Amino acid sequence: MKKLIALLVLILSSGFVSGQDKNEISVNFNHIALSVKDSDESAEFYKNVLNLNEITNRTIIEGIRWLSLGEGKELHLISILKDEIKTNKAVHLALTTSDFDLLIAKLKSMKVEYSDWPGNVNKINVRADGIKQVFFQDPNGYWIEVNSVAESND
Repeated sequence: MKKLIALLVLILSSGFVSGQDKNEISVNFNHIALSVKDSDESAEFYKNVLNLNEITNRTIIEGIRWLSLGEGKELHLISILKDEIKTNKAVHLALTTSDFDLLIAKLKSMKVEYSDWPGNVNKINVRADGIKQVFFQDPNGYWIEVNSVAESND
């Protein structure tokens, strides 16, 4: 599991790996899959809190739900495995919004507890570069960061 998380972090942090000649492999981010206790409860959370749209689960396996992260990227929620779910804040899904204040208002109205990086409840983290961030957890304890960056600086 730790190797899988390390590989995922490497892929996500690099954006993509591109070779210098045509014989080298090139990869791009496609989806992230999360092991969840209840795929229906988790799907409703992501749809209601983050306005993610559900897309067709092409595996056609019950207990799996797929949501769009936009631009062809996907979130897969899988409840068919019954292993214990362990998380920590360093392993998180980071999303960006162009209307950070609206997100904060929605979290408050839905009574979703959020915090800054150190864990101060209902506080917004402001990075040294001025970007605002908040962190909150889904029903399975997975950490989600939403920041105020409107588009990638890559």
